[in-house]
Amino acid sequence: MIDLYTASTPNGWKASVTSEELELPYEVIAVDLAKNVQKEDWFLKICPNGRIPAIVDRTEDDFAVFESGAVMIYLAEKTGRLMPTDAKGRSEVIQWLMFQMGGIGPMMGQANVFFRYFPEKIQPAIDRYQNESRRLFEVLDNRLAQSEWLCRDFSIADVANWCWVRTYKWSGVECEDLVHLKRWRDAIRQRPAAERGVNVPVKVENLEKNEAAAKQFAENARNMVQR
Repeated sequence: MIDLYTASTPNGWKASVTSEELELPYEVIAVDLAKNVQKEDWFLKICPNGRIPAIVDRTEDDFAVFESGAVMIYLAEKTGRLMPTDAKGRSEVIQWLMFQMGGIGPMMGQANVFFRYFPEKIQPAIDRYQNESRRLFEVLDNRLAQSEWLCRDFSIADVANWCWVRTYKWSGVECEDLVHLKRWRDAIRQRPAAERGVNVPVKVENLEKNEAAAKQFAENARNMVQR
């Protein structure tokens, strides 16, 4: 059994969607980010960085893994799925996983901060991160013009990038014109495991359609990023 410490964020979904795709039994421990639970001593023993997600593999002497990408690699290699075993195939998946971790995630995260969370609207910063997020979306679109998935087969690279890209509206980044990216987004959204995974630990309301919920979500996030 895997203990999954998580919250309803793109990085959290990376772990839960992966677990669902791999059909792994896991227990969800919701971490209340608004109450700064992730900074409490007990959690820092699991994740020294004080971030979600993190797991504890109870079948392996309570082995703890932190950092979302590391969690995904561990689970994929534990089960022998969503990650090729040959060196070139494995490298390809890790390359696109690192693309998300070093590019898509940080750029969209900063777009969220300046576009949604900061009370002051610093337009050059908003433009910078939205434009860079859009450029990275175009990289994905170009890749997906050549292949059904980011690599030879559906993998953790697709899961990681999709969990972030699916929130493009919240970041204020337009991408409906990127037809290959849209085809890929829709294909993953239709996977039952992906749908289950993005409802862990709770289902997030459609913030684009609920102004009050969006305002409250942004307020909670603003408090967290300013700590």
